[in-house]
Amino acid sequence: MLGVAGTIVAAILMMAFEIPNLWKKKLRKELWVFSILMLMAAGLGIAHSLDLPIPNPINGITIIFKPLSDFVYGMLK
Repeated sequence: MLGVAGTIVAAILMMAFEIPNLWKKKLRKELWVFSILMLMAAGLGIAHSLDLPIPNPINGITIIFKPLSDFVYGMLK
């Protein structure tokens, strides 16, 4: 539970430092991107601290490109 609280506090502190600067400079698109990425990072941090299974992105990339790899390998054989 301490890991969840630490992750939330760290995310709030980072947002407290970054959001006012982005708002003053009127960087609205950057503010949206920052907010989305911060929410994703905080969610993954909380999931990690709760020992929930987090999927590996390499597995998804392998599923997508394996048929293409097999096709090219078959053409070169």
